[in-house]
Amino acid sequence: MAKAPVLTPRASDFPRWYQDVVAKAELADNGPVRGTQVIRPYGYAIWERMQAEVDRRIKAAGCDNVSFPLFIPQSYFQREAEHVEGFSPELAVVTHAGGKDLEEPVVVRPTSETVFGEYMAKWVQSYRDLPLLLNQWANVVRWELRPRLFLRSTEFLWQEGHTVHASEADAAAYALRILTDVYRDFMVEVLALPVHVGAKTARERFAGATRTLTCEAMMGDGKALQMGTSHELGQNFARAFDIGFLDDAGAQQLAWTTSWGVSTRMVGGLIMGHGDDAGLRLPPRLAPTQVVVLVVRDEDGAGERAALVAEALRTAGVRVHLDARTDTGFGRRVTDWELKGVPVRLELGPRDLAQEQVTLVRRDTGEKTLVALAGVTAAVVDALELAQTALLDGATEARDARTADVGSAEEAREAAATGFARLPWHLLGEEGEAALATSAVTVRCLQGPDGGVPDADLPAEEIVALVGRAY
Repeated sequence: MAKAPVLTPRASDFPRWYQDVVAKAELADNGPVRGTQVIRPYGYAIWERMQAEVDRRIKAAGCDNVSFPLFIPQSYFQREAEHVEGFSPELAVVTHAGGKDLEEPVVVRPTSETVFGEYMAKWVQSYRDLPLLLNQWANVVRWELRPRLFLRSTEFLWQEGHTVHASEADAAAYALRILTDVYRDFMVEVLALPVHVGAKTARERFAGATRTLTCEAMMGDGKALQMGTSHELGQNFARAFDIGFLDDAGAQQLAWTTSWGVSTRMVGGLIMGHGDDAGLRLPPRLAPTQVVVLVVRDEDGAGERAALVAEALRTAGVRVHLDARTDTGFGRRVTDWELKGVPVRLELGPRDLAQEQVTLVRRDTGEKTLVALAGVTAAVVDALELAQTALLDGATEARDARTADVGSAEEAREAAATGFARLPWHLLGEEGEAALATSAVTVRCLQGPDGGVPDADLPAEEIVALVGRAY
């Protein structure tokens, strides 16, 4: 009898495949309250690696980490009209606590522009206090109507940066720096996911922002995923919360602010961007375990030699796991590690040991190579670098093959059925954008002629719209 497939094939039911991977690779479970999620150890290990890499880049951009409360007075949200209007449908509000009704309801943090604004106004007095660059790693709550693990959960983990600047130009430059030097660099160099960077349209920008910059990636089914955003808030929140400063001439000035964030949604993007019918495919620079050393049968000293191989790899700086569970079938263990997407697998049994060799298997390609035990460390290091490059190249080629240059809104709608469409913004405009939205097709971002974030004063004729269906 043929063995039943472990996962639903991607081509037959991509959403079901995604759910299968999340469950069977032991990444997360649904929480007890609708829309919440329990992130399991392996899923959290992936998030921790993301967090460490992003945090290092944020600190290199001059930010300090802080921690703000989970509860925010409801009155704070009333001060910035567009902000409260944009978030009202998603707010979770506490009205009763400690056995009595609260004098003022409190909002469970959906984002923290308002509470940061309150305190940044206290901390900024002079131009000497600027720029004020703050970031926090936290959980947030947004009441989702159609939740999906990692992609749209009621509670999720993220980082949110909030900064204050003396000028509009300085704020804009910093928002762009975060988008490119932190987010895009991490997504391309570590996640091996190519992303389009650009500016959101007025319809799609963050509530309360004057400009929203975004990183957009294509998933394995051709849909877009917004991987991270950086917002120029102008003086909207500075005006609402009285964030001002004395300039070097002693005159009172109103400040300019930004906010920006990425979340556990990146885990979903990683799954859908690289996964295949066998499960996850993790890029080596991110993978919590880069190499698993698998003992085929613990006979004739194979187990001891496998332990020595693992230790040598660990000494060389490789994140390695020794799997000596020979009481579990070899095939079952191989399937489990493929599901988890470990980039390189080394198989060592008594026959291999007799030949002084090991079988090296790359998860990204499935390619198997016999490697001399004496040179296994160098071979593993090379294989990891090759796999990292191959994943990025493969994702880029797949994205570009499913991107069409078109000349009308109708052509864009048709192209978006299988991937991305690109067309001049002036041929689409706000009316065309609204028409596409009726078919669940959106303008993912606007780009300049070079494919990057367009200058704010770039003529509409030179702006390109990237269009697609999105999660």
